Amino acid sequence: MQKLITILGSTGSIGTQTLDIVRRNPDTYRVEVLTCGKRIDILRAQILEFLPRLVVVSSEIDADTLRNEFENLEVYSGSDGLLEAATQQVDIFVNALVGIAGLEPTVTAITSGNKYIALANKETLVTGGRLVMDLAKRAGAEMIPIDSEHSAIWQAMSAGSKDEVDKIILTASGGPFFGLTRDELKDKTPAQALKHPNWDMGSKISIDSATMMNKGFEVIEARWLFDLQTDQIDVVVHKESIIHSMVAYRDGSVIAQMGAPDMRVPISYAVSGEKRDPTGASAMDLIKLGTLTFAEPDLETFKCLDYAYKVLKEGSDSAPVVLNAANEVLVELYLQGRIGFLDIQDTIGKILDEHEPKMFHHFEEIWQMDEIARAQTRQIIAER
Repeated sequence: MQKLITILGSTGSIGTQTLDIVRRNPDTYRVEVLTCGKRIDILRAQILEFLPRLVVVSSEIDADTLRNEFENLEVYSGSDGLLEAATQQVDIFVNALVGIAGLEPTVTAITSGNKYIALANKETLVTGGRLVMDLAKRAGAEMIPIDSEHSAIWQAMSAGSKDEVDKIILTASGGPFFGLTRDELKDKTPAQALKHPNWDMGSKISIDSATMMNKGFEVIEARWLFDLQTDQIDVVVHKESIIHSMVAYRDGSVIAQMGAPDMRVPISYAVSGEKRDPTGASAMDLIKLGTLTFAEPDLETFKCLDYAYKVLKEGSDSAPVVLNAANEVLVELYLQGRIGFLDIQDTIGKILDEHEPKMFHHFEEIWQMDEIARAQTRQIIAER
């Protein structure tokens, strides 16, 4: 029997690669729901190929266009449409949205009875980690990682029991600027920051990789996904992106998951329920590869990773929300050419220094804190 699948963010990098897995395994999956922002031409082609029952777009104008073109298709728009998509019960719910916009659909999917949440949206657990995992546990929902690093940890953890794990080691490519000094970073343009050496990603995640905020978010996400303490999560720079992450066990063994940098591998492992289906990824040639290198992350120059560790150690619910909100605003401003590269981490540091940590009881408090932090970030930039 085919498994019904929902893909939030179907026209983005993760979404299109998830659909490639569906395309390669037509007897295994059937697309039920697709959502996108503004890339209606890509979505139109996906509708024609995969025949979803329901789609969501950002604009009501685009929604009307699709309704006129596809008379038997349910079409919704905006944030309400995303929540409608999340209420649909399917076998596999893939959240490939970017930013805190992915949190509420995840919560809605869990409360609507979806039991298998394949998560590529880091911000769900960065901003709502404790509350989301508690909700998933009560609802009996599995939170399955799609990110290559967390998928690698998930796979390597099958080599032992949870209580045998000493620590996990997340690998980082270092992005396009690793090894540069602060002075060398100050004039780096968005075009330069978007040129990731190994991965083809969206613009927001590419900038986060350049600042190493992406790795900081992965540290926070790993804490909640794998129920670990902060001092059990290490980061090592591995520029080749061949070892996707490792688990160190108490007997001295280190289990690594390796492969070419191709997101179809972790996507397939997540949506298939830990099967090794064909993905189209290239086989790895160890002889041609030759050497693997490792280095310590430079927390003095790339402070965003250090901020993530600090907010985790602090232990509040609110500080990670502030970290994410400020970063989302600043990355957008940087991509618009309105601030410099170093303004991202310098402004985040200022906001975190002024923040008074809080614990949350309800998800609404997360969105309230998010709005406050965004306003504060914009005010600091405006005053400059």
